Amino acid sequence: MALSPKWVLAEASSEQKALAGQLASTYGVSSAVAKVLVRRGFTGAAAFEEFLDPKLESLHPPEALLGLKAAVERVERAIVNREKILLYGDYDVDGTSAIVILKTVLDLLGADAEAFVPHRILDGYGMKLDRIEEAAAAGIRLIISVDTGIRAGELVGKATQLGIDTIVTDHHLPEEEIPPAVAVLNPNQPRCEYPNKYLCGAGVAFKLAQGLLAASAMPATRQRRLVESLLKMAALATVADIVPLAGENRVIVKLGLEGMAEVKNPGLRALLDVSGIKPGVAPTSRQVGFQIGPRINAAGRMSSASEVLELFFTQDEGTARRIAATLDELNRERQETEREMREAIDRMLDGDEIWGGRTGLVLLGEDWHLGVAGIVAGRVAERHRKPTFVLTRNEKDGVELVKGSGRSIAGFHLLDALESMRELFEQFGGHEQAAGVTLKRERVEEFGEAFAAYAASRLDEETRRPRIEIDETVTVPEVDLGLYEQVLRMAPFGYGNQAPVFALLGVEVVAPPLVMKGKHVKLTVRQQGRMLNLKGWSVPAEWFGWKAGDRLDAAFQLEHDSYDGWAAILKDLRRA
Repeated sequence: MALSPKWVLAEASSEQKALAGQLASTYGVSSAVAKVLVRRGFTGAAAFEEFLDPKLESLHPPEALLGLKAAVERVERAIVNREKILLYGDYDVDGTSAIVILKTVLDLLGADAEAFVPHRILDGYGMKLDRIEEAAAAGIRLIISVDTGIRAGELVGKATQLGIDTIVTDHHLPEEEIPPAVAVLNPNQPRCEYPNKYLCGAGVAFKLAQGLLAASAMPATRQRRLVESLLKMAALATVADIVPLAGENRVIVKLGLEGMAEVKNPGLRALLDVSGIKPGVAPTSRQVGFQIGPRINAAGRMSSASEVLELFFTQDEGTARRIAATLDELNRERQETEREMREAIDRMLDGDEIWGGRTGLVLLGEDWHLGVAGIVAGRVAERHRKPTFVLTRNEKDGVELVKGSGRSIAGFHLLDALESMRELFEQFGGHEQAAGVTLKRERVEEFGEAFAAYAASRLDEETRRPRIEIDETVTVPEVDLGLYEQVLRMAPFGYGNQAPVFALLGVEVVAPPLVMKGKHVKLTVRQQGRMLNLKGWSVPAEWFGWKAGDRLDAAFQLEHDSYDGWAAILKDLRRA
């Protein structure tokens, strides 16, 4: 049985209410939105104004990033000496976007640069010695890692022995020893005082690109236009990599998405077209997360991410449309593969007392697709409110090894769990919410038991309950187009800047809910003489049973709706 969500209603102090009233009047926002922002920490006029209307100048200076000066000088030397440069990336949106950003700038500055993005199945994650040896044989003299490399100290040392200098640009947490590279750019490394510790990999690459442009002879006006253009790719990666959309990250995404209303790059335009984004319209962060990003990621999950690089670098519209159509088809294939895996897992878990009694899940499938293991783990974790690993056998690794990905729930640190049983793995890594493992097949059962025990020691039914943070209580007459437009001023939304959740308390059901496709509902409620339509997607079956006259509390968010322009989308319903 699903755990019922716990509602947590925010409360404003008298001082916060007074400040919100002042800021609402000064900046022309609604009282509800002003109170939400004040409670989220925007208590000063400057912070409030910058949040509502960020500018390019709101970005932190790139030279604040430790190692930037050394990295720029080494790249400049490579350009002058016509040294071959290799950009070594990753196969997801973040890694491919980082390559596009840096290669665009390097090409404009006259560098001899090429890019390599690993194959998820054949190469796996991270830098590999055989690829570095191939680069040395091909005459590469400088490798710039993007979205990878911070834990590749041994490989960086091997590259040095082969006559290759390395610049590491990454955002993942480092080990105790930093790689012995010419320069390391990572806001999370020791001694780095860069204010934004949550840049994604493409964000770090964007900072290096900014530094290279600033050191070049390119006119300032052209530099600015190029930076504005590069923000589009940085915005895609920032949203897709699920880093907090706060501070500088929100500036990157807001300006980058606004810039996508006008797109000249044939590949990006073709991608937006197949994702359903019309010309002249800026995509939302939600559209990036659920329509654009998955199509880019589908290449790395189901085929080769090198197709993504070809898409963004081609200047031929026909080629761009062909590759975009391929990504669209790969995404459909990914969706079908994911559906089949989820159904297999549902059959495995539903009604099984052993699985039902475990607080943490380790699931193994012989022929499951490694490329979607992480997505499926996330879906299972969300449905069952249990941290979950999904493992499968990779033919390349033979029968002894299995690989997989894990996803967590709020309050459970996945990497800490793996650290507590590190002797079980051949390789592992990750962070609080996501991780990957490689282990011998014979140790899977032991892993499952150890993981379940660790989870049980840290999670109980109350801590596993989903929480719904209510930002503000409103009445039906307050919920209208004006409030929706005010909420949009807080966009772009995502991790770290969630769309506000509003609550209606004690509303009356006008008529039984309209059930759509057996899983969606449309419910009309009334309060203070006004009526409001609420919509819910893939809702619990018990919601279908509300009757006219029932009194309910409704938690909802205001979202774009293709039919009505905007809609109140249900997060939860409960009896008042």
